[in-house]
Amino acid sequence: MIEALWEYQFLQNAVVASLLASLVCGVIGVIIVEKKIVMMSGGIAHTAYGGVGLGYLLGFEPMLGAVLFSVAAALGIGFVRRQGSVHTDIIIALFWSLGMALGIAFIGFMPGYPPDMNSFLFGNILSVTRANLKLMLLMSCLVIFLIVILFNYWKAYLFDDQFATIMGIKTTFLEYLLLVLVALTVIVLMRIAGIILVLALLTAPAATAGLLSKKLKTRMVLAGILGAFFCLSGLWISYEANIASGSTIIILSVLVYACVYTICSLKRKLISSQTLNKENN
Repeated sequence: MIEALWEYQFLQNAVVASLLASLVCGVIGVIIVEKKIVMMSGGIAHTAYGGVGLGYLLGFEPMLGAVLFSVAAALGIGFVRRQGSVHTDIIIALFWSLGMALGIAFIGFMPGYPPDMNSFLFGNILSVTRANLKLMLLMSCLVIFLIVILFNYWKAYLFDDQFATIMGIKTTFLEYLLLVLVALTVIVLMRIAGIILVLALLTAPAATAGLLSKKLKTRMVLAGILGAFFCLSGLWISYEANIASGSTIIILSVLVYACVYTICSLKRKLISSQTLNKENN
């Protein structure tokens, strides 16, 4: 694959896309896991499918349609959540289902079936184009810029949002902003893992990093490194074995998380056993 990398543009695009995705996973994934809004992020991700279908139907870039639908879903879900409704999970499920249903309906109105539609659903990193890369770069820069420039506010918000409100931090704005950033992150990851699998790529690197460190900044860096490892390794395996890239990346990320979780659990049990023995002696 190394030799082919210098010859084929699609492989170069895939590597750049992997690096962009890993950076975004590092900063947003940790916040998503920490705030326990993984399923909410899944609802936003699946709603994007409606925008993809609309883009194909009306003849504009499907990823732009996905941006519009996912951002709208993020704001809608955020509004419902801020109302404190006990039915928030139902609303998320409805957004989730509506987005997928609209995507299917829009595609059904077309005379034919788009040849690369499955890449939006299940991911195909080898199909990333230069136009896709430009949009992914724009989304990634915007997400990382807003996380870095507001980093201290994010720390306070994650630690205790009620305390942050007392301190004068506009937590309502941060919550809406976070959901919009999740929507933009979904767009970055869509062509790599697909709408169906994007949730795992958002959470696996961050969850693995959370097992290795408790510091927010360290976890973000580790999640970024792990995301790059998962994407590049999965790309290499899928290219060499001629299998689907999105599923390969996700399987690898879940296996690594399972291994790290098992090792950390055994380590904790060993430490607890040693401590208990010392107390008994």
